[in-house]
Amino acid sequence: MSRATRILIALIAGLAVGIGAAALAPDTAVAWSAYIKPVGTAWLNALQMTIVPLVVSLLVTGIGATAKAARASRLATRSILIFIALLWTSSILGALLTPIALHWFPLAGDAAAALRDTFAAAKPVGPIPPFSEFLQAMIPTNPVEAAANSSFLPLIVFTTVFAFAVTQLPENQRERLTGFFQALADAMLIVINWVLWIGPIGVFALAYVVGARAGTSAFGALVHYILIVAGVGAVVSLIAYPLAFFFGRVPLGRFARAVAPSQAVAASTQSSIASLPEMLRSTEKVGLHVASSGVVLPMAVAIFRFTGPVMNIAVAIYVAHVFGIHLGPAQLAAGVAAAAITTMGAVGLPGQVSFISSIAPIAVAMGVPIAPLALLVAVETMPDIIRTIGNVMMDVAVTAVIVDEEGEAPESAADALLAAD
Repeated sequence: MSRATRILIALIAGLAVGIGAAALAPDTAVAWSAYIKPVGTAWLNALQMTIVPLVVSLLVTGIGATAKAARASRLATRSILIFIALLWTSSILGALLTPIALHWFPLAGDAAAALRDTFAAAKPVGPIPPFSEFLQAMIPTNPVEAAANSSFLPLIVFTTVFAFAVTQLPENQRERLTGFFQALADAMLIVINWVLWIGPIGVFALAYVVGARAGTSAFGALVHYILIVAGVGAVVSLIAYPLAFFFGRVPLGRFARAVAPSQAVAASTQSSIASLPEMLRSTEKVGLHVASSGVVLPMAVAIFRFTGPVMNIAVAIYVAHVFGIHLGPAQLAAGVAAAAITTMGAVGLPGQVSFISSIAPIAVAMGVPIAPLALLVAVETMPDIIRTIGNVMMDVAVTAVIVDEEGEAPESAADALLAAD
C-alpha cells in the first residue's frame, strides 16, 4: 500500500471516528480531543522543522541546474526564459482566479467555523504591513534572522540572489557549494520522508479533532477544497490549447488528439517523467521531429511545472478564506513571487513532499497559517492528478511553441520509429 493511500485512509478513519464519537457522546468526544490533538500538533511541528533548510537547499540546487542547462545552448536558454515567464503567468492567474472561485462557491459558514475552531492555535503570521514596509522587508538585513523567524519572502530573495552568485563562481568552487546544498536537500528529504512515514498517526489525530468538532461538514469542507484547488488548476491548464494554436501553429483538434494519450498516462501514473515517452509521441503527432522535441521536452519535464504555482497559491488562498483573512495586493504579490520562485526548486519531488516544501513558504509570505496543511496533504492525491495532467499538456504545448520559433530540425530515424508506434 502506498504512503499516500495510507495517509488518505488515516484521514477518512480519523474523520469517521471523530464524527461517530461526537454523535454518541459529544462532550466526551471533544474532551478526548485535548489528548489526541497534541499528537497531530507534534507531527505538524516535525514537518515544519524541515521547511527552511529544504527550501533554501532546493532553491540553490534548482537554480544551479537551470543555469547549467541554460549554458548548454541558445535553444536551452530560450526554453528556460519561456518556462520562467509561464511560471509567473501561472502564479498570477492563481492569485486572480482563486478568490473569484471562492466568491462564487464559498465554503459553508458552519464548516469554515469548525475548521477555524480545530486550528484555533494557528494564528496569522504577524500583522499585515503597509505596502511601503512590505517592499522594504523584501530585502533582508540579516538572512539568518529571516530564516529563524520563518520570514520566507526575504529569505527566498536572498537565497535566489545567492544561488545566482554561486552560478558565477569558478567550476570547482561552484561544484563544491552545489554539492553541499544537494547533500543538505537529500538529508532533509530523508527526514521529511521519515515524518511522512508516520503521517497516518498525525493525520488520524488531526482528522479526529476535525470530525469531533465539525461533524459531517468536515467531509464537505475537504470536498470543497479539492474542487476549488483542482478546478482552478484545470482551468489554467486549458491555456495549453490556445498556446499551441496561436504560438505553436498547431490546429486545436490535432493538438487535442495528440495530447490525449499523454493525459491518460499522466492521470494513471501521476508522474510527468513516466509520461515522457508518450509525450514524445504526442510531439511527433503534432508534427515535431525528435531532433528538436528531444531537446526541449526532457528539459521541460526536468525543470518546468506549470501547474505548481497556480495550485500552490490556490491552497494558501483557500486557507486564508477559511480563516477569514483578507489578502490585499501586497499579500497576493508576495504569494505570487513565492509561488513562482519556489516551484523551480521543488521540481521532481513527490507530491506530498513538494506540497509541504512549496506551499508553506507561500502561506507564510502571505501571512496565512500553515497548520491546516498537515490535514490537506492527506487529500493531495486527488489534486495531484490535475497537476500532472496540466503539466503534461503544457510541456507538449510549450515544446511546440519553442520549436516553431527556433525552426524545425531535420527528420531522423527516431521519428520513423515514433510514427510506427
